[in-house]
Amino acid sequence: MKASAVFSAALSLFTLASAASSAGSDKGTSKIKLPSTFKPPQAFKNVNLVHVVSVEKNYVKENINVLIENIDKAPQDEYYIPFTADQASRLGGVEVKDRNRKEANPPPFSAEVVEYDPTSNTQYLRIKLPAPLKTGGQQTLGITFYLLKAYSPLPASIKQDDPQFLTYTFSAYAPSVYTTTKQKTEVKFPSANIPDYTKIQDFPTKQGSKLTYGPFEEKPAGAYEPITVRFEFTKPVIHVARLERDVEVSHWGGNVAFEERYTLFHRGANLSSLFNRVKWAQAQYYNPNTYALKEMKFPLRVGSTEPYYTDVIGNVSTSRFRSNKREALLEIKPRYPLFGGWKYPFTIGWNSDAKNFVRKLAGGGYVLNVPFLEGPKQPEGVEYEEVQIRVILPEGAENVKFYTSVPSSSITSTEVTAHKTFLDTLGRSALTIKARNLVDDFRDRELVVSYDLPLSATLRKPMIIFSSVLAVFVSAWLIGNVELKFTSSAIGK
Repeated sequence: MKASAVFSAALSLFTLASAASSAGSDKGTSKIKLPSTFKPPQAFKNVNLVHVVSVEKNYVKENINVLIENIDKAPQDEYYIPFTADQASRLGGVEVKDRNRKEANPPPFSAEVVEYDPTSNTQYLRIKLPAPLKTGGQQTLGITFYLLKAYSPLPASIKQDDPQFLTYTFSAYAPSVYTTTKQKTEVKFPSANIPDYTKIQDFPTKQGSKLTYGPFEEKPAGAYEPITVRFEFTKPVIHVARLERDVEVSHWGGNVAFEERYTLFHRGANLSSLFNRVKWAQAQYYNPNTYALKEMKFPLRVGSTEPYYTDVIGNVSTSRFRSNKREALLEIKPRYPLFGGWKYPFTIGWNSDAKNFVRKLAGGGYVLNVPFLEGPKQPEGVEYEEVQIRVILPEGAENVKFYTSVPSSSITSTEVTAHKTFLDTLGRSALTIKARNLVDDFRDRELVVSYDLPLSATLRKPMIIFSSVLAVFVSAWLIGNVELKFTSSAIGK
């Protein structure tokens, strides 16, 4: 009963469902087009702002905690943040919360990229407040977003056993189209080894693995002060250019099959000389820190079975699967260690009992609840440039709707199409969701899919199989009763 109640509650959140109806609709990108002369109105003032930049993983995570005040004469509900065109193309995972509201289900914020002039180097992210803020009113916003492909290795090429250093350039002031009365910027690093960083007057102050710029006094809208930091990063810089994830549901087999196809790159420093396998094998005896990618771990749902791991050559035997009542962990090793600039496409897959993911609702219909992303869980993090999720439902499934807790600003399109496999007649309903610029912080965010499956659709396949087998036997019997030899009477004549 409890599980049914949870799924019923989730169904009430299907605000995106209209974009994924069984009619095969398509939802475009989340960009809002405005006139080319658009300029954000100066309706707000940033009273106090704290900007936190984390470069602890192989993507940049930024948090902007800001107290805003409406200085316009009319209530306002649209807050804008500027980005360069390059940043906007690498921006993802935008989430906005009211830091002062502690209830379980606070009013939602929406965040959308505004397109007003494709040729301009400045693009805007529009945040829609749940309710208009009255004149003189204040509200605390917590804005989180991620920037992919943000680092550059320096030096760009190093030896096999040398330490790796990355650089990142940003502004000492948070990006804003409004005047900011007071602000500071904190930068968090993976270690305290930060050999180079830009200094501004008496800033920054260094505390362990953190640099703090500010506090700064009032700054005008659009204020920019470039900062470059160079820091040691002893882990691989994993970038997944494309992930194709298939989830296939079988009611007759009581199984949910998962398959994930990766196109993976290492965006760290290149090797300055040829790879030395002997030297690599010798170093593994004392397990030193290395920026090469040598293994990945995939935590799966408990009860997962029959995993496989292949690449373009074929089956890869360097994997281990551990499964018990508490965990299911797939550990894989590439055929070769990955250094900067190297590419490795591979495929993994596994099966799981359908009862772990599929529930039948009391009022009819079914609900499937699976993770939107699973993927490797690495201490250095993983970034995904393009993600395609395809949920293949049983043949005859209709009224397909979905909800996901992944930020809607990262969803680029959705559609429902027919996917034909063995013994299908009309084809299976397949929900395809495409997303961009996601990171492993969104691992295990849920994807809830509801659908109806009439009894006639459930019985269609066994009836077709039965009819086909019966037709074969009848045809064989009829052919067997055909008399092909000449009778004696016919010969006498």
